[in-house]
Amino acid sequence: MGETRKISVTINGQKYEEEVEVRFHLADFIRQQLGLTGTHLGCEHGVCGACTILLNGQSARSCLMLAVQADGQEILTIEGIAPSEDELHPLQEAFRDNHGLQCGFCTPGMLTTLLEFLEENPDPTEEEVRIAISGNLCRCTGYQGIVAAALDAAKRLQAEKAA
Repeated sequence: MGETRKISVTINGQKYEEEVEVRFHLADFIRQQLGLTGTHLGCEHGVCGACTILLNGQSARSCLMLAVQADGQEILTIEGIAPSEDELHPLQEAFRDNHGLQCGFCTPGMLTTLLEFLEENPDPTEEEVRIAISGNLCRCTGYQGIVAAALDAAKRLQAEKAA
């Protein structure tokens, strides 16, 4: 084992204090050390978006960060999106209902990217959704279901806020 540092991070509302190798990527830390395997690794170059997480509310490629860089930060992964074990987030419901996923590999990165996007743009156009997800690659869906799901989720989230 190489040089290590103790870090403290809050992931999905739970605080972790862990010893990590200084060269360990954040994605590997989340997946291997913490066992939160929903964050996927695709290209490991920051191109595909599969490893996207929310770091202090902003999307970040966890394959491009070292775990030590997340010290003191708040992270949201796919495992933390749903409000409870028995209830899906409206974005997850919209993905399910609009066939926004097939193999599911890109889905965690798509969902975290869209969470941030819909927070900033609650009433997007189709073109704006396509631009927002342009940094996330999907090899299965052709993106039509993903775009439909994002637009549906925007409506669901607006209705939820109005209620």
